Amino acid sequence: MKILVTGGAGYIGSHTVAELLKAGHEVVVFDNLLYGHKESISCPLVVGDLLNKEEINQVFEKEKFEGVIHFANYALVGESMKNPGKYFESNLQGGINLLDAMKAHVVNKIVFSSSCAQYGFPEKLPVREDESKKPVSVYGETKLLFERILAWYDKLFGIKNICMRYFNAAGASLDGSIGEDHTPETHLIPLVMQTALGQKEKQIIFGDDYQTPDGTNIRDYIHVLDLASAHLRSLDYLINENKSDNFNVGTGTGYSVKQIVETIKKISGVDFLVEIGPRRPGDPDAVWADNSKIKKILSWEPRYSSLHHQRN
Repeated sequence: MKILVTGGAGYIGSHTVAELLKAGHEVVVFDNLLYGHKESISCPLVVGDLLNKEEINQVFEKEKFEGVIHFANYALVGESMKNPGKYFESNLQGGINLLDAMKAHVVNKIVFSSSCAQYGFPEKLPVREDESKKPVSVYGETKLLFERILAWYDKLFGIKNICMRYFNAAGASLDGSIGEDHTPETHLIPLVMQTALGQKEKQIIFGDDYQTPDGTNIRDYIHVLDLASAHLRSLDYLINENKSDNFNVGTGTGYSVKQIVETIKKISGVDFLVEIGPRRPGDPDAVWADNSKIKKILSWEPRYSSLHHQRN
């Protein structure tokens, strides 16, 4: 199949592109390269922005796609609270421009990079897909709103969608050829690894008085290759079943910040400095996935979660 991947030069996008190519698909990446890296992909790249309707329409005019995987979103929670307009414009209007281009060129299948951020402070753990949606960040709100937009485009125009609600992405390709390279870096695991490497003076833990066994936040860390494989399964499901759905994509196991720090200390052999700082606003005590739905419907299993294997 020929697949358009928006934001395909980004972290999760580039790994998914690599897996699509391995599976024999033709891929075209559409990315503005603001956060993406063109050297991380080995397929045709169109540099453009979804906020420019002409640029995205030109791609559909030149190529005949059978499906779209949509990663092109701004994704920094803190920034979304300081600059909400940027996030509402890009994550919503950019997505609408993509959907309108799909409608105009009769492409009716899309896999959307959504987020567990829409659950906010979950009432039950592990989190199921039918958990109430109460985002505590503008970023989470844009994910929830775009899922609702997708539902309307399905109802009105028959554009089928799969929404992938990620938990905390981590890891790199097994050969080390592509991995995580964010500026600024906000993800816990690479930040702690930078500290272990001596690139940072110390690691700050934001709060140790949460309602968890060791007082630090608990999260579900899903390997980026497992996320990529989930996208391929979702694409196959859309092609074969032509049904819209949504799935949590996580390991089903939660790990605390202190557990992450201690694991990296153990593996690296470096006893780096750790300090406790103040809580960050909007941080839930604990969030991890109930992944039984994606396991059952897509026959998907997480395979590369090193933390999961470390514990077992």
